[in-house]
Amino acid sequence: MAYRLEFRPDAFADVAEAFSWYEQRDPGLSTTFEAELDRTLKLIVTMPSAGRMVYRTLRRALVHRFPFAVYYVLSGDSIEVRAVLHTSRHPQTWRRRA
Repeated sequence: MAYRLEFRPDAFADVAEAFSWYEQRDPGLSTTFEAELDRTLKLIVTMPSAGRMVYRTLRRALVHRFPFAVYYVLSGDSIEVRAVLHTSRHPQTWRRRA
């Protein structure tokens, strides 16, 4: 089955914020972050049930080499990305988006 990946606006904002933060710290590091995030998203599309269930139907997949997690919900043939957050963020941040 082919899954459609959809981002909520909040998730887009999360990615933009992380990208900007890494670019300010070390020019070029944002490109590495983007590549690792893409790798995680491809894994989610290929094996959506591989992400750990963290709250009701909300799953989490960790981004390799960076302290970020992708929070998503699998529904039929679509995968809705609800958040891309630093792993030290308070759980209420992603639970509000569940």
